[in-house]
Amino acid sequence: MTKAVKCDECGGSVKATEVPFSLHGELLGNFEAEVCGNCGEKVFSEETADKIDKTAMQKGLWNLSSRTKVAKVGTSLGVTLSKRIANFARLSKGREVIIYPENKKKIVIEILE
Repeated sequence: MTKAVKCDECGGSVKATEVPFSLHGELLGNFEAEVCGNCGEKVFSEETADKIDKTAMQKGLWNLSSRTKVAKVGTSLGVTLSKRIANFARLSKGREVIIYPENKKKIVIEILE
């Protein structure tokens, strides 16, 4: 008799199923995961995580984050974006954006069409 798999987070029943996985708002596809029927926690195997990483690399979504410092620009402050992030967001010189704080630790740049 096989023992039922329990969720490490809540103790609920876990079942293998395919789930959609997105990175930076882009759907990478559906991947096999162990999903808790109670809390919804998803756990991917190491093999599946490697497939997700490979797909992210192929789509140019891997390692888009970058570290930068705030600079003084005249009487204002400025932050530079890496070329990879600018390309991903289809940003170019002169493109209009709206910048606003989501909270004290997160600033959003919304790109206008």
